[in-house]
Amino acid sequence: MSYNEFVKTFSHIEAVHLDIETARDEPSLHNKSQWQMRVYQGAWIRGVSAGGCRNNPETFHINPQLHLILSEMEEVIISLNQHSIMEPKVIGFTAYSLPKNTTETAGRLFFKKNKSLVNSQYTNSRQVSLRCQLEQGAYLVLPTTFETGQESNFTLRVYSSKPLKLKLLDISPSVLKSAIIKAPASLDNKSFSQYEAVFLQLADEHRTVNSFELQELLDACLPNDYIKSCACLEVCRQVVMTLDSNGNGRLKLSDFKDLMCSLKAWQTAFKNHTKEKTGILKAERLRDALQEVGFQLSTDVLSILILRYMRKDGTLRFGDFVSAILHLSVAFNIFESRDPLQNGSIKLSIAEWLKCALIC
Repeated sequence: MSYNEFVKTFSHIEAVHLDIETARDEPSLHNKSQWQMRVYQGAWIRGVSAGGCRNNPETFHINPQLHLILSEMEEVIISLNQHSIMEPKVIGFTAYSLPKNTTETAGRLFFKKNKSLVNSQYTNSRQVSLRCQLEQGAYLVLPTTFETGQESNFTLRVYSSKPLKLKLLDISPSVLKSAIIKAPASLDNKSFSQYEAVFLQLADEHRTVNSFELQELLDACLPNDYIKSCACLEVCRQVVMTLDSNGNGRLKLSDFKDLMCSLKAWQTAFKNHTKEKTGILKAERLRDALQEVGFQLSTDVLSILILRYMRKDGTLRFGDFVSAILHLSVAFNIFESRDPLQNGSIKLSIAEWLKCALIC
């Protein structure tokens, strides 16, 4: 290509030597200014961190959120590389201004109330880069695919001539409130008489039921197929494990009342996040649904939960949702009741414990 053709074809060109290690051995670069570089390697995982672009306001917030801190005003280069070569996704990134002391991820409302500061183009090329002038302070950078649910590994790099910091924002798993709703003492016999009669019919001489009898009980008491999806034997065994306070593998009538009150609350949370189709929860909304029930989960823990309960079409049914709640309840209870003096040489964080518990 001749120079004249080159000028006609390209409006501008930027040449940056990005390999710091090679630059040290290149004499011609010794007196040149060097770039400060920070790298994050991550993945878009369906139902966990593949929330799509800003056109998807209900799931955009589940994308990886990277906290960028600049020590002074500087022109930076943000570069996003996808690792999918054979089937490249349409990718890009968005940045928002943040308070410097931010340590937790931003929720859905943050992105609805705040305008983006930096927006790259979205393309199916291997790399998307943008050069921009940023003030001193903190920023939230979200690398995304254009569509939700698209999976791929990626690398995001930020280059600057001045010092900078880049880290992933995530939350520590915790229980915000008890997922098990205790039946109020004011619950009169009339409002529960329809359940109590069936319970006593199936119960033993001690007025307790096991998991097999509980399955029959739920099948008789729950109103429709949407609710009865949680009346399988596996879920009933989980219910007994979670609510059995005596350790004999059986539930009392009071335990069953707690279960029915809890199911009503869980059904409400499930419905609040199933706007498109009743009875089907998109995996991308599981984190928010579980948070409404009372569980705050990190990305690693949520990834294991999604692998365990997500169906082939990327959704969960109410029975899957109930099973996930019960599984988390047992895991958190065991962690909180563990003996701190036992196995003192092995110390697990709550996130590590939950990952081990959910795999089992």
